[in-house]
Amino acid sequence: MATYTGSCHCGRIAYDVEGEIDQVLDCNCSMCSRRGGLLWFVPRKALKLKTPESDYATYHFNTHKIDHHFCPTCGISPFSEGKMPDGSPMACVNVRCLEGVDLASLKVVPYDGRSR
Repeated sequence: MATYTGSCHCGRIAYDVEGEIDQVLDCNCSMCSRRGGLLWFVPRKALKLKTPESDYATYHFNTHKIDHHFCPTCGISPFSEGKMPDGSPMACVNVRCLEGVDLASLKVVPYDGRSR
């Protein structure tokens, strides 16, 4: 299993995440279409913060089911948290914030979040 290192632009939020990136979602909801992230969903336990939780801010919108975390210093959104359909904790990693990932090699799946 691979381990990736991720962060916001300034490094105030940093983490490691374990797993295999088989595909990413390109969501068209009002939030994702503006921030331009490519989303990879993993079990929350696969994401290990290397910086304190107090270093990020959180934004909620629509159904308030996802904690959209962002850096209050540089504004980048490196990951979010919520629950999988079965209720288990998940992290939604912005793959654009991971080091060493060849974005052109990823299977990108469009997701219609705007209609939900």
